[in-house]
Amino acid sequence: MPAHFALDKTNARLMGVCAGFARMTGADVTLIRVGLVLLTLFGLAPATIVAYLLIGLVANAG
Repeated sequence: MPAHFALDKTNARLMGVCAGFARMTGADVTLIRVGLVLLTLFGLAPATIVAYLLIGLVANAG
């Protein structure tokens, strides 16, 4: 299990953020993706989308 976050481009659907979190935590990537979709659908859409994009851009730059 990696000690830091990094995008996972091999299992990526969009930017690799969910796959990166799954690899970092050891969780199933499908559970991470479903959780993200549920957060987006149930009232946290702007915050979830902005956080996803920021994480993807910052991790990609680093």
